[in-house]
Amino acid sequence: MTKIMTIKHIGILTSGGDAPGMNAAIRAIVIAAHHYKIAVFGFYAGFNGLIDDESVLLSDKAVAHIIHKGGTILKSARCPTMKTSLGIAQATSTLMKEKIDGLIVIGGDGSFTGLLALQKQWSGQVIGIPGTIDNDIDGSDFSIGFSTAINTAIEAIDKIRDTAEAFERIFIVELMGRNSGHITYNVGIACAAEQIISFENFATKNQTASEQEKLLALAKEIKLAQANRHASYIIVLAENLWQGGATALAQQLQTLANIDCTACILGHIQRGGSPVAKDRILATKLGVGAVQAMIAGKSNIMIAEQNNAVAHVALQTAIMHQQGVSNNLVQAQENILALTAQRL
Repeated sequence: MTKIMTIKHIGILTSGGDAPGMNAAIRAIVIAAHHYKIAVFGFYAGFNGLIDDESVLLSDKAVAHIIHKGGTILKSARCPTMKTSLGIAQATSTLMKEKIDGLIVIGGDGSFTGLLALQKQWSGQVIGIPGTIDNDIDGSDFSIGFSTAINTAIEAIDKIRDTAEAFERIFIVELMGRNSGHITYNVGIACAAEQIISFENFATKNQTASEQEKLLALAKEIKLAQANRHASYIIVLAENLWQGGATALAQQLQTLANIDCTACILGHIQRGGSPVAKDRILATKLGVGAVQAMIAGKSNIMIAEQNNAVAHVALQTAIMHQQGVSNNLVQAQENILALTAQRL
């Protein structure tokens, strides 16, 4: 039998890096909570607002026209203080003072780690919603913001391709993802990049090869493409993979093989902008699901999407980082889609 909890006050916050669709999730939580006669308090600037007791009572009017907006109306921030016992104690004090029955956090693995630490000191319910463009949360097919970040990067690289074609240039485009290759692989394939350099292929392809040997192999492929008058050549590079990033790689190719490359770092443009339909719908599903799970007495879980259905995943599982890019996607690029030397 499903346990029904008497919930009067829910707290929500957005933590870590912002992601398009966070506002859509806030809207869904507020509307769903009000449907069940539950008040919602939004805490500002992530866990900082919880520690400093900076919050606002969210009305339907406050969230009426935010579904299309990027960023987050509650603001976001990193919070090193939440890694200390003092920070946890202050956050707990605020939750008790404001009579919060349950806390919903929209963010990534660092945010969920904060929730787990908080749960050790506080008896209320805690639920996470995956909101990160990196898509590096285990147990969820997609995280809020991922689809929009993909589209943003695709639009940018399509424009870069125009210039690359016109001048027969080589571009190295560095993409976000922290230590995940989800953005790099999906964007690379969608943009028909000639080379994808990511954790799933380049870092593990040959563990014994030195960076110099990998650089030589890359230079050889580029030279072969140039010899066959391949008008443009796009390399997509996952951030935090190559020491020094796209700029360093471009300089090294110039020094080693006299290959002239232009480095382009898309950076935070990938985190902004109006969320696409997929992120708006996902955020709405997960927001409503979080409120319903809380009423059902659930805690220490993440509300996720699995096979187009809402699922509950243990927070401890969600932060394990074992769910990488699909091997099918990696193999398709490696063995079929890549412009290999044998086909040039």
